[in-house]
Amino acid sequence: RVSFMNNQKPQKPTLSGQRFKTRKRDEKERFDPTQFQDCIIQGLTETGTDLEAVAKFLDASGAKLDYRRYAETLFDILVAGGMLAPGGTLADDMTRTNVCVFAAQEDLETMQAFAQVFNKLIRRYKYLEKGFEDEVKKLLLFLKGFSESERNKLAMLTGILLANGTLNASILNSLYNENLVKEGVSAAFAVKLFKSWINEKDINAVAVSLRKVNMDNRLMELFPANKQSVEHFSKYFTEAGLKELSEYVRNQQSIGARKELQKELQEQMSRGDPFKDIILYVKEEMKKNNISEQTVVAIIWSSVMSTVEWNKKEELVAEQAIKHLKQYSPLLAAFTTQGQSELTLLLKIQEYCYDNIHFMKAFQKIVVLFYKAEVLSEEPILKWYKDAHLAKGKSVFLEQMKKFVEWLKNAEEGKKQLSSQMA
Repeated sequence: RVSFMNNQKPQKPTLSGQRFKTRKRDEKERFDPTQFQDCIIQGLTETGTDLEAVAKFLDASGAKLDYRRYAETLFDILVAGGMLAPGGTLADDMTRTNVCVFAAQEDLETMQAFAQVFNKLIRRYKYLEKGFEDEVKKLLLFLKGFSESERNKLAMLTGILLANGTLNASILNSLYNENLVKEGVSAAFAVKLFKSWINEKDINAVAVSLRKVNMDNRLMELFPANKQSVEHFSKYFTEAGLKELSEYVRNQQSIGARKELQKELQEQMSRGDPFKDIILYVKEEMKKNNISEQTVVAIIWSSVMSTVEWNKKEELVAEQAIKHLKQYSPLLAAFTTQGQSELTLLLKIQEYCYDNIHFMKAFQKIVVLFYKAEVLSEEPILKWYKDAHLAKGKSVFLEQMKKFVEWLKNAEEGKKQLSSQMA
């Protein structure tokens, strides 16, 4: 019975190797970028420099030619006039066309017209998006192989395409290539690119695009390591007429420095470092990163308030807050040497007490504590009360402060009378 079943075992189907090989060979023969190039170049030569006719020709040709397979060849031709060899040179023995970005006039209007050609083509054949992105990344790596004028045109075009969303800002990664950076090619290219990008949109739109791909803090890498400073970046791009980009990078650097300062402060507080060490560290950071006293006092306040697990009961939280803030008042006092810094602190206290409901009744107690500890003085408190307060919880906090402010005014009046009698 066993032998009978074995004899009946069905034979496995076999694939015909011959047919498979033939198909593979045919496929290889069909992949012929030269023939594809000839078709495109012939069509472009017939359309001439009328870019609307070029766009129509490309649109119609997509139905007959295999754009998906020959995307790189297609974009090489439209940018450089023919297929590019590694490094960015045009192969000598290949046919080429003058209907391309590199042979066009070097001005913004012409590049805007070319950008429309790419937009229409990619909108029509959506699958070309990825191929185009890869092409631009490659072209950026080939920058040294192009003339200065060709680089300028490519930079303007790229800026326009980044502005209208045809390209993603992640393509800028190619500009961080070590050789391009070292020889100053990346920075020079970036000037033209950002000028056309900002011209199409504005610095805020550029900032949003850069932030999406985590490129907002990497712009200084356009320069070699020994020149990666805000000062150098700012000077270079301001002199090139891009003051808004310089200010944006300076601001980004400042935001980064402030975040770093807050993080380090919280660590020092949780370790219980002596205040004199903390004050010394903060003052050095202020000087190094050009951070104002008002900014620092706001950071210290927020760090001090975040080091505690606050009681959920309103009647207990005020007592807990006073005890905690009394401990930290020498630290805050070191950074309220200006009236504006004191006012900043008052506004931060108001905001905190409003946003944290259990602190609503503690506002006046905190202000009085800081007055006694010489963190706050009469003038900023009176100014806050009169017209510098926030709208948040205004009626509650002004009511709380009413008696204390009256006392301050009387004390102030008494001082004036005393000084005039002494004079």
